[in-house]
Amino acid sequence: MMIVIFLVLGLIIGSFLNVVIYRLDMAETLMGRSHCRHCKSMIAWYDNIPFFSFLLLRARCRKCETKISWQYPAVEAVTGIVFALIASKFFSLLDTQTWFLTANYLVIFSALIVIFVYDLLHMEIPMVVLWSAVFFAVFGNLVLDWNPELANSLLDSFTYSGTLGAFVVFVFFFLLSALSQEKWMGMGDVFLVILLGLLLGWPEILLAIFLAFLGGAVYGILALALKKKKLTSQVPFAPFLIGGTFIALMWFDGIVSWYINLF
Repeated sequence: MMIVIFLVLGLIIGSFLNVVIYRLDMAETLMGRSHCRHCKSMIAWYDNIPFFSFLLLRARCRKCETKISWQYPAVEAVTGIVFALIASKFFSLLDTQTWFLTANYLVIFSALIVIFVYDLLHMEIPMVVLWSAVFFAVFGNLVLDWNPELANSLLDSFTYSGTLGAFVVFVFFFLLSALSQEKWMGMGDVFLVILLGLLLGWPEILLAIFLAFLGGAVYGILALALKKKKLTSQVPFAPFLIGGTFIALMWFDGIVSWYINLF
């Protein structure tokens, strides 16, 4: 039952994230009702139900019948699934210590979903969203370390582990960017890994980075083979970093155990 609640919450938050993505691009305020991008008519509440309104309207505006982008239900559905998966792993109604931990991950991944889609659409990372999430991650780690009994070792400290992970990957990505004059890695990705390091900590961030490069390499090879990209084409890397981060957060122990058992 709780998973369903988090799924629905994710659908609702996903609808808001779509607004953030659109209005960041248009430099509009987040205040005010949603409207059709084509005819500018206000969207009624019954046409603004996350995911389901898109299906009922058959992907068209009720007033002008302009097609509605699949981005909207996709973001809502992905956010709902991410919320449900995070809750299934970290949330327990009977354990209040898991409440803030779960909320912390949900807030940060909401920001990461915005960054994911924005970079995919515009090849740019919205810094206002990124740095807001960084400050929240630092605050979250400090709050999570409030109870010292939870830390059996230094790496169990969210603040220490997160700072170590953020520092190591920041230096690595900064060198890639500086040495290549941003041809290998953009500075936006350099700043993004600070957030990812704070979120995952050490050594989990290493798996996230490995998966990101692996995913990027596979995508690049397929894109070249299908003649969708050239060797000189730029590819947004934030989606691969964020995807790798989510996998590492959810399944780090299982993946590491599987890898060790290979030998």
